[in-house]
Order: sequence, then structure tokens, then C-alpha cells
Amino acid sequence: MAHVVILGAGIGGLNAAYDMKEKLRPQDSVTVISENPYFQFTPSNPWLAVNWRSRDDITFSMAPYLEKKGIKLIAAAAKRVHPEKNEVEMADGTTVGYDYLIIATGPKLAFDEVEGAGPEHHTNSICTVNHAEQAAKRWEAFVTDPGEAIVGAFQGASCYGPAYEFAMIMDTDLRRRKIRSKVPMTFVTAEPYIGHLGLGGVGDSKGMMESVLRDKHIKWICNAKVTKIEAGKMHVVEHNDDGSVKKEHDLTFKYSMMLPAFKGVDAVFGIEGLTNPRGFIVIDPFQRNPKYQNIYSIGVCVAIPPVEATPVPTGTPKTGYMIESMVTATVHNIRNAIDGKEPDRKATWNAVCLADFGDNGAAFVALPQIPPRNVNWFKKGKWVHLAKIGFEKYFIRKMKKGNTEPVYEKYVLKMMGVTRLH
Repeated sequence: MAHVVILGAGIGGLNAAYDMKEKLRPQDSVTVISENPYFQFTPSNPWLAVNWRSRDDITFSMAPYLEKKGIKLIAAAAKRVHPEKNEVEMADGTTVGYDYLIIATGPKLAFDEVEGAGPEHHTNSICTVNHAEQAAKRWEAFVTDPGEAIVGAFQGASCYGPAYEFAMIMDTDLRRRKIRSKVPMTFVTAEPYIGHLGLGGVGDSKGMMESVLRDKHIKWICNAKVTKIEAGKMHVVEHNDDGSVKKEHDLTFKYSMMLPAFKGVDAVFGIEGLTNPRGFIVIDPFQRNPKYQNIYSIGVCVAIPPVEATPVPTGTPKTGYMIESMVTATVHNIRNAIDGKEPDRKATWNAVCLADFGDNGAAFVALPQIPPRNVNWFKKGKWVHLAKIGFEKYFIRKMKKGNTEPVYEKYVLKMMGVTRLH
């Protein structure tokens, strides 16, 4: 009898739970540990932050759906993973033993790395449903007394798409309210150029995204390092391509949303052999930790090196298609291990993304994610906006049903006119 524990229940963790249960033998069991009892569809957070969605639209209680599949849910915080003991220590002092562990925690949000950053201080976030709800309340206050706005991503960030999305969604919402003219907007990013996306660009993403920002009258500062944020003021150092200081900016604002850098969660941070210095899980090509070979990892918490060196540090994003592929490989390889076989399935690390711009959007495919690529595709249009709305409904319905079909190949790639990427 094998017990598989999944730490985390986001897009990767919940998918892994359903897939793992289907792949295991009848006598084996699956347990999900999540500090939240609900699933949240994170890609919809930019909509929630301007009140185009409610919390109930994009979350649901997981217990009833997991129970139907015979999967146990422990809705409590994990304090520490103990790989030598094959145990997860919980915040209440209890422990959960495992034969195989899948770490799918997502990241810890490193707002503390920039003084004055984060929802508890002077900037908003759309990283979690709670953050997006708070951002929405502040947004409603802002639109009654509008002024300057700043959107973007701090140094070390590895997730840039949602920053662009939110800037465009803000623009659309302000135009609908007929107050766009009252809100000067600046996009501040660690990327070396607009459209870099942590991927070294995809197709003509640079030219296309610069054109979009110009069309929407959004100024930008690239190679930007934010040194400090005060109430209503952001201190930004802009760098040249050689890393030298180009210009220092003191930007005033009434509303700001800045995405943070990520690092590993406290439950795994600093475990020698399991994580890198930032706390991300070290894996081999089969999603397995080299030192603790009954531990696998998927999603944003996986250690992936930057695509290239940049004047201001930027990380590499982990998009939904990549995470789905990691889940498939992990589940297959754990079943192999249970059967006494060697792992033989590798994830296809390709980037596929739908980015909504409020009334249109952009989609990109990078195959593989790290250049040089076989496919380097970037398009925009209203069809992306409509496709993301459909994808949201499709994905949440899939998660409730426990459907194990590959959602990106079933929906996103089909919609793009691509049958398979591997």
C-alpha cells in the first residue's frame, strides 16, 4: 500500500490529486494538504481586482469534490517537511507520513524584499484571491477620486503576464467609467524591455506590447529596480543594459499594483539537498528531487534557472501548460516507482499563455520555453479575451468534476489551432 501526499492544492496540486488517484492501485491512497479549504482560479484575479468577478465566481470548497474521488483533504497549514522521516509536520504539531510526496505549494511572495511593498503597506497584489479582493476595495475608492497609477513587477519577479493584463484591464475599466483621462499610468518592470516576459521575448512580443502600451497611453520604465515605496511615492532606479544607473525616478501614485519576486515557502526553505538558495525545489528531468527520490515537485515552486542574464534580475515563469505537463510526468513516474520501475516520463517545458487585456488580449506559444525555439508564436485580438472567459468556466468545471483530461491540449491549443506541442 502506497500513500501519496500532495502539499498544495492550486492548479498543479489539485490536478495532481485527481490524476494520481486515477493512476494508483485500489489499495493506495492520496492525501491533499492545503492551508486553504478552497480552490482559487488564480488567472481570474485581475478581473476580481476591478470587480468584474466575485470571490464566489472563482473559488469553491474542495472537500466535497475530493471526497467523491476518495481523496482525503487536510485543510490546515504545514509547518515543515522532514524528508529523512518521510513526514510533513503540521502547524498544530501533528504529522502526516508519506511514501511519496508531491510538493505543489506555489511560492512565498517576497514583498519583504522591497521596503514598503505589498498589500499590508503601499502596493496592491493580484497573486491570491484575498489580495485581489483587497485590491478591488481599494480600486473602488480610487475610481471615486482618481489620480496617477503604477503597475508592474519588482526586481526578481518571474511572473509578468498578469502585470500586463492588469494594466490593460485597468485601462478598459477606466474607459468604461469615462475617467481614463484622469489617470496617468506608468508600467514599471525589471524586464530589460517591454514584452520580455521573463522568456527573452516570444515572437514579436517586444514590438507588439510596446505598440499596445503606446496605444493605451501607458508610459514605461524597464530595467527598473524599486528601492523603496512610501505612501503615494515609489522610488525607482532605472539601469542601462550594462547594469549601470541610467536615471533615478520618484514616481507619485494614488493606486499601484506590483507583482513581487517569489521564493520557496517556509515549510521547505533551507532544507539542504531539497531546495536551492531561494527555497525552490531542486528536481531532475523526471520532476524528482535528486537527494530525496520519493519527493517530486510541480509548478511555481520548482527551481528553473533564468532564461538569460539581465541587468536587473528577472525569473522564468511557469505557465499552465508547463505545469500540466509536470503533473502528467510526475504521476506517471510515481506509479513507475511503486511498480519498481525507473522513471521515464519528462515534462514538456513549453510556454502557452492567454493574456486578457480587458476587451482584447494576447496569446503566445514558446516551444521550448528556453531559446532557441522550434515554435515562437505571439498573436493578439479580441478572440483571446473571449477564449480566456471560456477557459475560466471550462477549467473550474473540470476541477469540480475531477476530470483528468489535459485541459491545455483539450481547450487552449485547440482554440489556437494547434493540435499538440510535443
